[in-house]
Amino acid sequence: MLSRLLLPAGLAGLVAALLLSLMQLFWVTPLILEAERYEDQAAALAEALPHTHESEDDQAWQPADGWPRTLSTAGSNLILAVGFGLMLTGAYQLRRPSHWRQGLIWGLAGYTVFFAAPSLGLPPELPGTTAAELFSRQIWWLMTVCATALGLSLLLLQYAKLLKWLGLAILLAPHLLGAPQALKVGSLAPLALQSQFIVATAFCNLLFWLALGALSAALSRHYSQAGMVKRG
Repeated sequence: MLSRLLLPAGLAGLVAALLLSLMQLFWVTPLILEAERYEDQAAALAEALPHTHESEDDQAWQPADGWPRTLSTAGSNLILAVGFGLMLTGAYQLRRPSHWRQGLIWGLAGYTVFFAAPSLGLPPELPGTTAAELFSRQIWWLMTVCATALGLSLLLLQYAKLLKWLGLAILLAPHLLGAPQALKVGSLAPLALQSQFIVATAFCNLLFWLALGALSAALSRHYSQAGMVKRG
């Protein structure tokens, strides 16, 4: 059982995390660095004004640019990828994929649950973008993830029409309620840069989830068949 869960999740997570980290390094990170230049310019201007200096205790820690930042991002990606991989391989024990292509469907579902649906209300933001209070955004994100997962399960995995309608209602509920928004919307970076960042993160996450789904399904089938051969 451990080999059918841990090995596929670990190997698939490692490859998917490497893919995501490379895409972020060459596409997403340059956009973040460019946005941070606008943020630094605004901070320098604010420091030149009286009574606007920020103490070091108020500044959030972040890794230094270059390899420390890249390794920190890659490590975080690996932890998340293995965790998501475990969720997928656990789901495969309930409905085992007959082909790696079915893993693409599971990956697309994961992308919808954890990225696409929450992004409809809270799109990815560059540094220097005003946002609502963090805790309220976290609560809405968690609620949306749970509602999307449950709604898709009822909508796609159940046959009763009443359950399908219930799934659709649950799926739409967070968006009808609305995500928390800042009282004053604004961004230090240009709108075009923000648009590029949203497209880049959406595409990178889509490829990440498709790779994770396909690899985890293929490896799960491989280790399940190997276990059956050993028992035989």
